[in-house]
Amino acid sequence: MAEILIIEDDKAIQNLLKIALKREKHNAIAVPCAKDGIDYALKSPTDLIILDLGLPDMDGINVVKAVRNFNEKMPIIVVSARSDEQEKIKCLDAGVNDYVEKPFSSAELMARIRAALRYATVGEGAKSSVFVNGNLKIDYSAHSVFVNNKEIHLTNLEYKVLCTLAANVGKTLTHNYIITEVWGAGGNDANGLRVFMASIRRKIEKDPYTQELIRTEVGVGYRMNKI
Repeated sequence: MAEILIIEDDKAIQNLLKIALKREKHNAIAVPCAKDGIDYALKSPTDLIILDLGLPDMDGINVVKAVRNFNEKMPIIVVSARSDEQEKIKCLDAGVNDYVEKPFSSAELMARIRAALRYATVGEGAKSSVFVNGNLKIDYSAHSVFVNNKEIHLTNLEYKVLCTLAANVGKTLTHNYIITEVWGAGGNDANGLRVFMASIRRKIEKDPYTQELIRTEVGVGYRMNKI
């Protein structure tokens, strides 16, 4: 059971989300404006935020920035009618964990919430000496990667890309975030990253085309699924 804060001014969507979350055994509190949402997240136990961008008193991305000033790890899922790719990238770079467009499927949103909550508990585990996700194992101390207990060879840069994804299981990472983490600012581009990702998939995925482990978020970036 999680404590989930809904920052949304549309009463119908508030009620829809509350019903869906109650079905999932979560506690939900809904507020209609940015100020109330920030105040609640600051003062009350909150495990996850569902956030609309078009709030009456402040743009939602400023809510993300305000929350990240006092809590860097709490999952934030944007649910918005804005479908522009640059808007999504801006939100993800600001610290959003996921972005769902309106109108949305309740079942899909609940699945994304489950993934975000798993990420919140798994993220720290990725910093331990061994990371395991399904058939994938990364032994950080030995700088080694195993699939089905068989060691595979990755180049140094491929290993860095994989570790960056592993440290953020369940979270969509933008092209720019991954590039900056691995190569530094200006060190590569999205097309170059795509080549590295294809090579990694061939080595660690049973079928590279199913995207079971590493999912492409078209136009945005990549996500490692929690298996």
